[in-house]
Amino acid sequence: MGSFDVVLDDERTQLDAFVEDFRGAIEATLDGLSEEQARRRLVPSATTPLGLVKHVTWMQRVWFEECVGGTPRRELGLVRTPEESFRLDDADTVASVLDAHRRACAVARLAVADLPLETVVTGHRAGPRTLRWVYLQVLRELAHHCGHADILREQILAG
Repeated sequence: MGSFDVVLDDERTQLDAFVEDFRGAIEATLDGLSEEQARRRLVPSATTPLGLVKHVTWMQRVWFEECVGGTPRRELGLVRTPEESFRLDDADTVASVLDAHRRACAVARLAVADLPLETVVTGHRAGPRTLRWVYLQVLRELAHHCGHADILREQILAG
């Protein structure tokens, strides 16, 4: 049963459930796609199904490891910009990108496990944010990119 099927009155529990639902949804975008299909570009930008998962991995590392955890991007080995995070290397495969995503999610869960939503985190370059704000930003990004991924997948499977 997904979080959308259950009414939970605890805000943190619900935020965690929504994030997990979208994490699963973005990964499911790659289910059954070949390596070629996962890399297929159907739009002028670098947006591909595999690139979307790579980007949301980067995005979650920025928000949870940099912003919440306080470790700068360069120390994390992350590219500097969102645009760069979509770019696929020859070594990127469905398996490797999914593995990186799952590892980033595990680290994110640990980073926030003992923090209340009111916690002010200071690792973001734009200034302090509450953990609640970070959750909402991550949800916004995940939902946005799940929509892109659904459309790309539908086009790939139809063609």
